[in-house]
Amino acid sequence: MLDRNAIGRSSPPTLNEVEKGAIRRFAEAIGDYNPIYYDEEYARASGYPTIVAPPTFPASFHSAADLRELLGVGIKSLLHAEQTFEYERPIFAGDRIFVATRVADVLERSGPAGGKMDVAVIEDEGRDEEGTVVFRARRTLVIRAQKEGA
Repeated sequence: MLDRNAIGRSSPPTLNEVEKGAIRRFAEAIGDYNPIYYDEEYARASGYPTIVAPPTFPASFHSAADLRELLGVGIKSLLHAEQTFEYERPIFAGDRIFVATRVADVLERSGPAGGKMDVAVIEDEGRDEEGTVVFRARRTLVIRAQKEGA
């Protein structure tokens, strides 16, 4: 069972510089060819100051969080179950976003086979250089049970 004392553990904010090329590569990787992700002129004509990052782009951001440390489990034990994003504004090329990660909850749930499984809820918050919240992300991770004798 995960240690409930993990709730509230957090990382210091880590700088992520949003680059045009990174936005383009991310959009290509997810197969989204909306011109606001590629064409600066088109993005400006659409009312944006420059190209815009796709909605799931913060999944590529780094934080100083080491989930092994925060949760006390091996990285191979973590299964990504779901993720949601909330935005205060779009993310643009040229943004400098500071991302902090926090363990929001640790739960035990019934698994599909009737057994128990540990679940961790991780929250990321991205702030701009002025300290204004740009986005919040919430990840649900399932912790795989360790095999006997492993």
